[in-house]
Amino acid sequence: MLKVSYSFRSAFVKTTCIATLRATIAVTLLLAAPAAVAQPAQGWVVLFDGHSTSSWRGFRMTSFPTNCWVIDGDALKTVPGHEVDLVTREPYQDFELELEWKVAVAANSGIMFHVTEAGKETWETGPEMQVVDDDNTDDGKDPLTSAGALYDLVAPANKHLNPAGQWNRARLLVKGHHVEHWLNGAKILEYELGSPEFKRLVAQTKFKDMPGFARAATGSIALQNHGGEVWFRNVRVRKL
Repeated sequence: MLKVSYSFRSAFVKTTCIATLRATIAVTLLLAAPAAVAQPAQGWVVLFDGHSTSSWRGFRMTSFPTNCWVIDGDALKTVPGHEVDLVTREPYQDFELELEWKVAVAANSGIMFHVTEAGKETWETGPEMQVVDDDNTDDGKDPLTSAGALYDLVAPANKHLNPAGQWNRARLLVKGHHVEHWLNGAKILEYELGSPEFKRLVAQTKFKDMPGFARAATGSIALQNHGGEVWFRNVRVRKL
């Protein structure tokens, strides 16, 4: 009886120790594993992280125009008086772009896409999501050229815009012919590239004399330097 009792207790202790060891190992591995929030979002590519400008070059240039753009804190900032736009080195066709922008008082800029070098300016080929100080510019007083608009073509609706000196969150979605502009978490307009309605709108503007406007199926994303002080940060993109 003593021998049986001893064996039973030994087996029980051994089983308990193994279970405890396994639980300890599991907890250790769980704590050692990186948190899910620390992993990069699937598909997103950072175009500007506050430090590197390697994803960008000057329009019609091979290098980054350091006399026209500088890094200011964690943002890319225009240098007034040196008007060279930035374009991505890589072309994008269907994509989602997210960034934050802010402008100085009376400043004007824009975000273009499907930009090619067939035109003398980025906006001669790439449709533009307007970036501007609505309160202190003539462009801002016209809905068709106000912040968030498809410049001179489609006005935004139901938008919330933070004033000069404050950050705004922009999102641009391009998938096939369908394009959406988002500002501070809300969709403010959408349109179909090449549709009869789009062609009708173009025919009423200066873009009618630009044969390459909104014709390319792929091209660079551009950030405009229009002469005023503008900042862009947290710039990222993912292909769709």
